[in-house]
Amino acid sequence: MTHPQRTYQFYEFVMVAFVVVLVCSNLIGPAKIASVDIPGWGAYVFGAGAVFFPISYIFGDVLTEVYGYAKARRVIWAGFGALIFASVMATIVVALPPAPFWKHQDAYEIAFGNAWRVVAASMTAYFCGEFVNSFVLAKMKILTEGRALWMRTIGSTIFGEAVDSAIFYPLAFYGTGIIPNEVLPQVMLAQFLTKTCVEVLFTPVTYLVVGFLKKHEHEDYYDRDTNFNPFTLEE
Repeated sequence: MTHPQRTYQFYEFVMVAFVVVLVCSNLIGPAKIASVDIPGWGAYVFGAGAVFFPISYIFGDVLTEVYGYAKARRVIWAGFGALIFASVMATIVVALPPAPFWKHQDAYEIAFGNAWRVVAASMTAYFCGEFVNSFVLAKMKILTEGRALWMRTIGSTIFGEAVDSAIFYPLAFYGTGIIPNEVLPQVMLAQFLTKTCVEVLFTPVTYLVVGFLKKHEHEDYYDRDTNFNPFTLEE
């Protein structure tokens, strides 16, 4: 269904913030697997990008809650395009022959030379996870009649992050030896829990941002007649 076009004061800023967090967490985070010792648990192993990647889901929640699924869909596609560009750029820059006096090629390849299997897994997981997150939040908003924002943001993140983690790690690392197959379920669970906990911790901030945007944008969209097809940019 086509809706009258409106001009928003902050929509573009939220979109830019979403894309920046997304690209940085995918470009910088995957290069490191972190481990924290937790008493009574042992070593808690997780991808370092999990500390910041959930912020993109928070922005996705904000976009869907305030502007609706169709507006969030455009931003998700913008993020997908940015990830493709970042991946192509990283591949080309890594492949360029280093100057004879520059001795850091090996380190640079480790940090930015992700195999295309990892890149493809990351993009697939992002695409599926973000759309699941936005879809679930939009549907929950109607079911709850706009009440209990915390339930929608956390609930949608649980579904979105579960899909993201379940897709990314097997596609990227199963059978490669980089992460032992028997450790993959532990890493996936840790990734899921870390991302969800970040969402929970940021709930007060989400409330503040959503409240600010609804007040100043004069918008609180309900996706009652929305076309939820992820492969269209039509509003």
